[in-house]
Amino acid sequence: MTESGLLVVDKPAGITSHQVVSRARRALGLKKIGHAGTLDPMATGVLILGVGRATRLLGHLTLADKAYSATIRLGQATVTDDAEGDVTDAPGADGLTRSRVEDAVAAYRGDIVQVPSAVSAIKVDGKRSYARVRAGEDVELAGRPVTVSRYDVHGVRPARAGDVAVLDVDVEVECSSGTYIRALARDLGRDLGCGGHLTALRRTRLGPFTVADATWDGVLGELAPGERLSLLLTPMADAARATMPVVEVDAAGATDVSHGRPLALEVPADPTGVVHEGRLLALYKPAHSGSVPVAVLV
Repeated sequence: MTESGLLVVDKPAGITSHQVVSRARRALGLKKIGHAGTLDPMATGVLILGVGRATRLLGHLTLADKAYSATIRLGQATVTDDAEGDVTDAPGADGLTRSRVEDAVAAYRGDIVQVPSAVSAIKVDGKRSYARVRAGEDVELAGRPVTVSRYDVHGVRPARAGDVAVLDVDVEVECSSGTYIRALARDLGRDLGCGGHLTALRRTRLGPFTVADATWDGVLGELAPGERLSLLLTPMADAARATMPVVEVDAAGATDVSHGRPLALEVPADPTGVVHEGRLLALYKPAHSGSVPVAVLV
């Protein structure tokens, strides 16, 4: 039986999240691999892959809060709100002080309404927003509520981009799912009247998983002789315990779960992991008479 679990990847720059999945399939010799929490090509850091049966876990894991280290360049705006796009405006940031930057950053802490970057995967009338932008369309997305629990300035560095004086601002951000760090850069530059875009982005945490948990860097070749896939994987039961409530069942309960039967057992949340002897059997949710399955994994 194919081993299953989560593979925590430290994604390198310059490739898409889908390309990481393709590399993992080749390296591990497996087809059933998916990912959660997409990263842009220029971004690095934590990307979660589901291997084997764990692909069914990906949509249920509580990975809502994220942490990033980023660099925002003030003084230039780009069409993509990051360094991969063409410069659309370059008034420069000459004379801009750290104090003004920190005052502007403060407005984006807490619960805010953010307009996502137009060059995003959000669908507009069935077509990805980035595809519409690349086709020359003007796209205006609706604002959506997000939470930025941390947005701290760690350093400011005057620099030059050609003949333009710019200010590179290093920040640390913790935020809810759906927050675009590119949009934070864009909006900060707009508020300061000088334009802004993202030049570096590293996701340091996705839910409970950090860069320190990464067991693969996204660029390895095939497994070396004698190397075991299990050494790279976070077991499904451990992943469930880290991201949701978990309940233990006895042997009779495990049989019921394996057949997808409702349980008289009350569970605290949707979803709740159901475990027997250290093995994650299924995800259940509360029901009137106990609990019912969300996904059976055995």
